[in-house]
Amino acid sequence: MTGERGEPLRVGDPVPGGSVFLQALGDEARKLHPEVLKYVAGAGTVGSTVLVEGEFTVAGSRYGRLNLLARPFVGPDLFVTRYERDVPFRVENTIAQEGAAGLGLKSERVFMFRSGPQRFVDVLLPSPRRGRLRNRVGASRRVELELSCSVTESGFLRLSSERAWLLLGPLRIRLPTFASVRAEVIDGFDDEAQRNTVRAEVRNPGLGTVLEYRGTFSREIV
Repeated sequence: MTGERGEPLRVGDPVPGGSVFLQALGDEARKLHPEVLKYVAGAGTVGSTVLVEGEFTVAGSRYGRLNLLARPFVGPDLFVTRYERDVPFRVENTIAQEGAAGLGLKSERVFMFRSGPQRFVDVLLPSPRRGRLRNRVGASRRVELELSCSVTESGFLRLSSERAWLLLGPLRIRLPTFASVRAEVIDGFDDEAQRNTVRAEVRNPGLGTVLEYRGTFSREIV
């Protein structure tokens, strides 16, 4: 991606059009809760990072180590193998170049399970479809979800997956429903506690919920 004058973007340059969320939402972004808007807007410059720290009331997957069976196909840092309550976590959201795919929002989530930390990483990229984002998950970026972006009646951001693909080199294979997942993430704000909130659930039609987490956090730009 280049700047207004066609020059390559550098660290510290403003992100054209704002964050990927603002690009996808367009005028709908004005309906967001003010604190949610601050979060989804990010720092607004290339290379900037928003650091998130908080605690999940519940987090992980009930399928445990069975999730490792999918690793040869989808790569590492996608599924977690624990399911616990009161799990501290840390997230780093960084605006960075994702190769030929362009400028995106890279996220690294670290779940601090009692048995040891586990990571879940992904990158959000703009989509040519209005109100949509491309979400490439895992360190190998072999799975891509198409996310629909909307604003709830409470002013929270809702991300819902609609279609999924397996990326194998130049091949882009649409996953059938039975082999795919449906994800929903809601980013909100607790006015009483004055903290951001998050709730996420990833479901497979046959297996049910394969990943979930919900909790509260605070944020800072570093």
